[in-house]
Amino acid sequence: MTVHNLYLFDRNGICLHYSEWHRKKQAGISKDEMSPLDMKDGFLAFQTSKYKLHYYETPSGLKVVMNTDLGVGNIRDVLHQIYSNIYVEFVVKNPLCSLSEPIQSELFRAKLDGFIRGLPFFSARAG
Repeated sequence: MTVHNLYLFDRNGICLHYSEWHRKKQAGISKDEMSPLDMKDGFLAFQTSKYKLHYYETPSGLKVVMNTDLGVGNIRDVLHQIYSNIYVEFVVKNPLCSLSEPIQSELFRAKLDGFIRGLPFFSARAG
């Protein structure tokens, strides 16, 4: 099992952050083309024959999207932890970060990367 990538979108569908791990092939679309502009009905996850997309939306409209392999189960709690323990702590509470612009904080990136690599379904051998 592994994590492929993670997106953070603001309430308007603007990509604030993108990270990837273990991504062997490019999908042929840019990260900007995967903007969740029309998700008013909401969903938690969907899967294709190649990957599973997990989705979490906060009350403020921030959207957390993580793509994993098919073996990863429900990770709603993990996505909530990314929001509350990493995004809120290192972006929202940082006066140097603008909530409407792409995240530039290296501390945020380092904390997120460490958290993802520490997940039980993150496999260092998958890449």
